[in-house]
Amino acid sequence: MKRILLLGLLMGTALAAAPLRLATTTSVNDSGLLDALLPGFTQETGIPVQVIAVGTGQALAIAGRGDADAVLVHAPDLEARFLREGKGVAHACIAYNNFVIAGPASDPARVAGAASALEAMRRIYAAGAPFVSRGDNSGTYHRERALWKAAGLEPDDQPWYLESGSGMGATLALAAEKQTYTLTDLGTYLFMKDEVELTGLYDRPDPLMLNQYGYMVVNPERFAHVNAEAAYALRAYLLRPDVQQQISAYLKDRYGRSLFNPLFGRCKVEVEP
Repeated sequence: MKRILLLGLLMGTALAAAPLRLATTTSVNDSGLLDALLPGFTQETGIPVQVIAVGTGQALAIAGRGDADAVLVHAPDLEARFLREGKGVAHACIAYNNFVIAGPASDPARVAGAASALEAMRRIYAAGAPFVSRGDNSGTYHRERALWKAAGLEPDDQPWYLESGSGMGATLALAAEKQTYTLTDLGTYLFMKDEVELTGLYDRPDPLMLNQYGYMVVNPERFAHVNAEAAYALRAYLLRPDVQQQISAYLKDRYGRSLFNPLFGRCKVEVEP
């Protein structure tokens, strides 16, 4: 009997220690948010989390192969496709902030005076002002491309249009080095503000600049090896009121505003499968 109990205890410990693979966007990683949230989850549940921080498109591709247990990304159209294809379940919106057009303080394209995000993009294009794009199929890249399209512009063949092919932190660093414009999420920009010589030139309420983060469990009916129990446990943890308040308070005292705002599972932009 003792041997059976010991075996059961060891199996339970092994299950509790099975890691959760979270494929996520670089913005929630580069902003430090995950470093603030995940240790509490692991301490409470005993489940370690392996973070795979890449662009949203790559995160969804990794999860779509069954090489992750959950995803936390920020591209509603891509999230909806992921759900429609049966690769993800249990979608929930965790938090939101806004996108920001950052650039040199000299602001040669006069972006700070633009009345809308589309006007800001048109001013950059008309001025031929250097712009660094993520160019990595990330959620930020998808939003940037949507802004150019909505503005009726095609920047690809312009000599001032550059691509970093990197995450948000590296792209901000490159834009600061070259003193160019770029599109960034608010969280990463504020977190790196003291390290990069860039000004948030267009940073105001604008429906086109809304940036919400959605969490999905990778469908265990499609990928039997997925650690669905751990993925659902993290989902519940992130939506818990005290953790949502922790998200809202993250570095707010330092910057005077929230880097992320809680959504308690309710999306500002609906994600329809």
